[in-house]
Amino acid sequence: MPARDVFHDAVIHALEREEWQITHDPYLIYYELGKMYIDLGAEKVLAAEKKNQKIAVEIKSFIQTAAVSEFHTALGQFINYRTILKESEPNRILYLAIPDDTYNSLFRTRFV
Repeated sequence: MPARDVFHDAVIHALEREEWQITHDPYLIYYELGKMYIDLGAEKVLAAEKKNQKIAVEIKSFIQTAAVSEFHTALGQFINYRTILKESEPNRILYLAIPDDTYNSLFRTRFV
């Protein structure tokens, strides 16, 4: 079982405030070489549309000093998870949860 990210509980609370139901903590996915863990799986029932929305959330804190290295790790995981989800659960949308300051300082650069 992987270690929880520093902001794990904060992301859960934010999703629950937006009426998402946490269905998996962590969300286990299987691939041909074994298994991987996405941090969270969640579901939201839209009564007006009578549809379920399903998401998976990978959480990254970016608290290390090597932000570019952490970005590469997060991107690699995201691509792997997205590829597996496309085959196993194509209706589940994958998100990357990051702190606001990381988004503003790193994710808004041309590089990223």
